[in-house]
Amino acid sequence: MTSTIEPSARLADIINEHPDLARELERRSLDYCCGGQRSLADACATAGLDPDQTASELSSIGTAPPEPWTTYRADQLADHLESTHHAYLHDELPRLTALADKVADVHGARHPELLNVQRSFAELRADLEPHLAKEEQILFPMIRELVASAEAPASHCGSIENPIAVMRTEHDRAGELLEQLRAITGSYAVPDDGCASYAALYAGLEHLESDTHLHVHKENNLLFPAAVELETSHQPA
Repeated sequence: MTSTIEPSARLADIINEHPDLARELERRSLDYCCGGQRSLADACATAGLDPDQTASELSSIGTAPPEPWTTYRADQLADHLESTHHAYLHDELPRLTALADKVADVHGARHPELLNVQRSFAELRADLEPHLAKEEQILFPMIRELVASAEAPASHCGSIENPIAVMRTEHDRAGELLEQLRAITGSYAVPDDGCASYAALYAGLEHLESDTHLHVHKENNLLFPAAVELETSHQPA
């Protein structure tokens, strides 16, 4: 299946319609998660790419149809996020911490950049784990209550836009740390003397980056706008 992608298309819409193009956008440094509201043309201008050529390249790639999550209700999408991306992070963050510590201990003398990898990843984990908890314990229950109720439920957070604003800020910070990790590792290039654990660490970090980009896209560009719209629809006329 192929389709024409126009330079005027928003990055978020491109991924909603063709989720398998996420890696192609990432490869071109086009931020579709935190920057998903930008058009392809604007993002290409920032990245120094020709928008018409990029649109043509993306259009020429065989693309799968949209995923079911693009049509989920807000509460269904919250459930999906917890059972997929949150569950993945709960498992993967401790595993990658152990790998980063091991690889830095063994190879750090010859590759001092590994100490920066270790520090940046530790900071990323320290940010992500409380972020997940706030979504699971505060924001997602608010969204489920909005879906189930005919009126906007009262909350100590006030409007749902308040916790959403915090989540967006934390998403931006996670994106910065992921960019740091990619820069420190030379885009996850394993050196010639890297062992199997070294390769496993870099592969794991790269997969975490791509999964987090898609995770943030689903929240910033689908879940959060849907939640705000729900709350607005519950307000008295």
